[in-house]
Amino acid sequence: MSVRVVARIRPLLNPELDKDSIVSAVSAGSEIDQPTIIRIPNPKNGGEDFSFQFNSVYDQVATQQEIFDNEVSPTIKHLFNGFDVTLFAYGVTGTGKTHTMRGGKALAERGVIPRLLSGIYRRGRKIEKDMQGETTIEVTMSYYEIYNDRVFDLFEAPEKRTMTGLQLRDNGGKTVVVGLTERPCESLKEFEKLYDHANINRSTSATKLNAHSSRSHAILCVNVAITTNDETRVSTVSAIDLAGSEDNRRTDNGKERLVESASINKSLFVLAQCVEAIGKKQARIPYRESKMTRILSLGQNNGLTIMILNLSPVRSYHLDTLSSLNFANRTKKIEVREVENEPIFKGCSRAVPTFTGASIQRQPLRPLASTVHNVSVGTTATQLATAGDKPSKAFSVFSDHSKPRQSHISSHPRRGDLSKRASPMKRPSDSHNTSRPSKLARPSSSSNSKYQPNISPATIEGIIEKKVCEILATRALDQASVGPVSEISGEVQRRLELLEQKIEGKDDGRAEGLTFLLMAKQHHVRGEESSALKMYELAKNYFPNHAKLDTKIAKLREKLAKKRETEASGGEHGHLSSLPWLQSKTPAVCDAQKIRDDPADDDEYQDVIRPVGNPNSESDDEFRFQPKIKKSHKPAMRYQVTKFDEIGPEAAPTPRTKHLLGIINTRDTAQIRLLKGVGAKKAEVIVDALCSGGDDEDDARMIASLWELGKLKGVGAKTVENMRMGLGEFT
Repeated sequence: MSVRVVARIRPLLNPELDKDSIVSAVSAGSEIDQPTIIRIPNPKNGGEDFSFQFNSVYDQVATQQEIFDNEVSPTIKHLFNGFDVTLFAYGVTGTGKTHTMRGGKALAERGVIPRLLSGIYRRGRKIEKDMQGETTIEVTMSYYEIYNDRVFDLFEAPEKRTMTGLQLRDNGGKTVVVGLTERPCESLKEFEKLYDHANINRSTSATKLNAHSSRSHAILCVNVAITTNDETRVSTVSAIDLAGSEDNRRTDNGKERLVESASINKSLFVLAQCVEAIGKKQARIPYRESKMTRILSLGQNNGLTIMILNLSPVRSYHLDTLSSLNFANRTKKIEVREVENEPIFKGCSRAVPTFTGASIQRQPLRPLASTVHNVSVGTTATQLATAGDKPSKAFSVFSDHSKPRQSHISSHPRRGDLSKRASPMKRPSDSHNTSRPSKLARPSSSSNSKYQPNISPATIEGIIEKKVCEILATRALDQASVGPVSEISGEVQRRLELLEQKIEGKDDGRAEGLTFLLMAKQHHVRGEESSALKMYELAKNYFPNHAKLDTKIAKLREKLAKKRETEASGGEHGHLSSLPWLQSKTPAVCDAQKIRDDPADDDEYQDVIRPVGNPNSESDDEFRFQPKIKKSHKPAMRYQVTKFDEIGPEAAPTPRTKHLLGIINTRDTAQIRLLKGVGAKKAEVIVDALCSGGDDEDDARMIASLWELGKLKGVGAKTVENMRMGLGEFT
C-alpha cells in the first residue's frame, strides 16, 4: 500500500482578494463526486494549467469534521487491530498545518489530534464493555519537538532543557528518543490538559507571513496497549506537525529567525531527498542526515501513513505551492508495508521465528563434530598420517551454494614453499619440514544429534538442597561466633541522653543563654557597658551558679557606679584635663592603645595614653606613642583614634593646628581638597557645613578648634587626624 496523500486548500484571509486565487479543486468524474485533482496555472505560461491527482482534495469550504470523518477516523479500527498509524501535515508556512492538526478551542474548530484521541477513547470503552472486563486498554502519550535539529521534550520546561537535547537510538528497526517522558492518559479531559500544557513549551514566533509561526517540528506519539488475558498488543499513532518552509526574502526574518529558518529548510530538503531516493530505488537513502527524517522514516515504517498537504490559494504563494505539489506527487508513489505488531505474552519469553521451507537455502549452525581438543597428547604425526582419511574441519561456514570444491594436488611446488626452505642460520628444529598434527574428528554416531544431558531432575534437586543446607549451616556458625554485646556504661548513657536532648531541642534554654552571653560580649567590646550589663543579667537566669559570670556582673556594676560619680563631680573629661602634659596637645593626636585592664579577663579593655619623651615639651615632633610589646600567644591589637569630644574644645591649638584651621576657614574648595584624606566631594561637604550657619557669608560659622572640626557633617576624628598629619612639614 502506498502513502495516502490528502490535499487541503485553506480559505482566504482578510487582506487576500478572491481574484488572486489560482488554486482550484476538480473532481475526476461528476461534480458531486469527491474532488481528487488540483489545478494550478503554469507560472511561465498563464494559458496552461498543471494538474495533480491525489487520493482526496478538500477545497476552501471543507470543515475539520469532514476531513476527520473521511480520512482519519477509518484508521482507528486499524490501530486497535495492531497496526501503527502515521499522520503528518506538510506545506509552506502560513498554509494552516497547525490549524489542521491542533485546531482551535471551539468544538467545531477542533483539529485532527483532539478528534483522533476522542475516537480512541470511545472505541476503547466500547471494547472493554463488550469483552465484559476481560480486555483492558491503556493509553499513554509522549510529545516532543525538533528545534534547530535538536530534540526537546515538551513536557519539560524550557529552562530545564539541556543545550544538546535528547539523543536518538535505534531499537528493533525503530528510532527511539532516549529519556523521553511518557504520560498516562485515562480520559480525554486529562489528555487535553497535558496537550495544552505541552503546547505552551513549543517554540513559536511571529514572522511577516504568520503571526504564530511554528519554529519546530512537533511529534505526538500515542501508545494504545490492549491487554487480553496474558496477551498484550501495543500500537502507536504518530501525529507530526511539520514546520513550513520559508523564503527569507518574504518573511523579513531577523538573526535568530534566520537560524531557525535555515534548520527548518534543511530538514525539509533532506526529506525531499529521501522521497526522491525512494522513488528512484537508490541503494542509499539519506535518513540520518536530519533528525526529522530519521524519526519519520518515510517508507520504512510499518502500518498506515497519511500525508495532509496544506496549500495556499493566492498568487503570492504560486512557486511555493507548485513545489509542494511536486513533493506530494512523488510521495504518493512510496510503498509502505502493512505489518501487524506482534503480541507480547506474559510469563514467557518472546517467540523466535523459525526459518523453514523450501525457499530457505541456509541452514542453522550444527554442533561441531570435531575440535582441536580431541587430539590426544601422545598422538604423533606418523600415526595421524596412517589414519588414511582426511580429518573434517573444526568449524562450519554458511554458504548459499553448497557446491563441493575438489582440491587438486599439483606436483609443482608452490611459490610460498620456496621461501620456506631450510636456512643454515636457523636452528635445526626449525629447518626440518615437519608438519603440524592435523585435527582429529571425534567419533560420534551422528554429527547432527544434539547434546543430551545425563543429569536427571531428581539429581539436580538433590544438588540444590545440599548447597542450601551448606549455606544455612555456615550462617548458623557465623551467628554463634558473635559474642554478647556489652552493656553501656552510665557515663556513656548520660552523654547519649544529652545529645538526644540537643537534637530534639530540649536543652533547657542553654542555647538561648549562650546567645545572651555573645550579645553581652559584643556590647562590651564596643564600650556599651550598660547594655552589656543587661545582657549578662539576662544570661544569669540560664546559668544561676556561674562564679565567673557573677564576677563580670559585679565588675561592670562597679565600673558604671564610678563613671556616674565622675560625671556628677566634674564631667566626663575632668580626669583628662588635669594632666599638665595633655593640656598643650590637640585632641587629634591622642591615639590610644587597647591594653588589658584585668589580665584574667579577655573581654575588658580601656584606652591608656602612653607619652614618650618630655611631657612638658610643646613640640609636636617629641610627642609620639609607644605601643605595648605584645606577647607571642596574644592576638594583634588594633589602634583606635581617640575622639576629640573626650578632650574638649578648650585645648590650646598648636601651629600645625592653627594652619589647618586657617585652611578650613577659608572655605576654598581648591585648598581643602589638597589636604590628606580629603577629596573633591568631601571638600564640598565641609564648605556646605561651614556655610550653613547663616544666610550671609559673614554669618557663617568659624572653626576655632579641632574638636569643632571633627563635629562637622562628613568629618570625623580619623579624617581630622589625617588632615593634621598631612601638614607634617609645617613648623
